Amino acid sequence: MAMAVGAAPISENTMSFRLTIFAAALLAMAAPAAAQVEPFPSSFQTAEVQAGDATIHVRVGGKGPAVVLLHGYGETGDMWAPMAANLARDHLVIVPDLRGLGLSSKPPGGYDKKTQAGDLSAVLNHYKVKQDDLVTHDIGNMVGFAFAAQNRNLVRRFVLIDAPLPGIGPWDEILKTPLLWHFRFGRPDMERLVAGRERIYLDRFWNEFSATPARFTEASREHYARLYALPGAMHSGFAQFAAFDQDAADNQAFLAEGGKLKLPVYAVGGDKSFGPMMATVMRAAADDVEEGIVPDSGHWIMEENPAATIKLVRTFLDKDQ
Repeated sequence: MAMAVGAAPISENTMSFRLTIFAAALLAMAAPAAAQVEPFPSSFQTAEVQAGDATIHVRVGGKGPAVVLLHGYGETGDMWAPMAANLARDHLVIVPDLRGLGLSSKPPGGYDKKTQAGDLSAVLNHYKVKQDDLVTHDIGNMVGFAFAAQNRNLVRRFVLIDAPLPGIGPWDEILKTPLLWHFRFGRPDMERLVAGRERIYLDRFWNEFSATPARFTEASREHYARLYALPGAMHSGFAQFAAFDQDAADNQAFLAEGGKLKLPVYAVGGDKSFGPMMATVMRAAADDVEEGIVPDSGHWIMEENPAATIKLVRTFLDKDQ
């Protein structure tokens, strides 16, 4: 590739990230208009924030106390658009894509949740946020916990939705659940198996973890399948799970060094998914735990029952305001 005389060399990671963004733009232009998830309000802006070896794609909007929304596997920060629209009435809402997923860059490593907590620190520093609330789902729970455990004076309230924490509470028993075979699925041969078949692989999650699979709409399935088909995305997704053993060791060290979290925690499960087990998990890691249930929902709470999920989160965050 030709380079202008005197121009700074472009790193391999930077070039890969630019190609990812370019590919995403082409996919968006080629996609039918119907294949869209609910957009963020037009008042929201996007930014690319450098976090060590990763570039984190962030949506931000609203004014007031900061709240961070973290997504999990099978989706991106786009899942939170209805929640963000509600909370932006009186909060500064910050919605990143986790490293390796969505429109964030896809570095070769750094998928342990302690490192990704550092990504979140970089995002909050970028926006000069000194304290925040956390609302997290799925793998976002794990990143949020690693952040809260290392920044105990920075997080005011913490909502965790429908996924366990590695090494915490009944983790070893949870690992025996047949539905969770994907926790150990990965490696290059597995990546070859799903290459070009991302939709087939992801449909399994959207169907088996839903109370009503039809509520995870065709538009959403097409949208996320395209994003997970971007170069490096499936590798990055598998790497999130491959890091669980390290995450378990890190989480146990956080508790050994700092004890349980003291901040208010809202442990929410879909009533056809983790349900009250979410609170059982969090009582092993926090002293002040309130239990919540999203009715008529499996794992995909923002697809299956967004109104109830938003009401639960809003009510908890509004306490003692």
